[in-house]
Amino acid sequence: MLSNSCKYAIRAVLCLAINNDEFNKTSSKLIAERIRVPAPFLAKIFQKLSKGKIIRSIKGPNGGFYLTEKELSRNLIDIIECIDGLGIFTNCFLGLPTCSDEKPCAIHHVTAPFKKALKQGVFSKTIAQIAKETKNGESFLFLE
Repeated sequence: MLSNSCKYAIRAVLCLAINNDEFNKTSSKLIAERIRVPAPFLAKIFQKLSKGKIIRSIKGPNGGFYLTEKELSRNLIDIIECIDGLGIFTNCFLGLPTCSDEKPCAIHHVTAPFKKALKQGVFSKTIAQIAKETKNGESFLFLE
């Protein structure tokens, strides 16, 4: 459902949220190593996230990527919207041009509750909440 770019973006933002702040910035290369994704690919994702105001960056010798309280208070949906758009919640799972409760595709009634629950979850969870849950051991990222 989510593209690899979106999955990498979520993992990278959570890694930033757990390990960095405006006083402790990091490079996209280091984040890529921590979450085990290709560094050039993550650099492009970080460009999109920066333009979308999901993460912040500063250039120069003391520069890097980080999150402030403002970015930490954003919802997970903001990352998904920035990278993949919101079509995952409205588009037909089978890719048909028309699919709704009134005119369902063959698996609409199976996927509709899942998409609704996913949408509700990503709208209600902030980056800070998910990072806290991860720090507390309630969930995990592949961090070293």
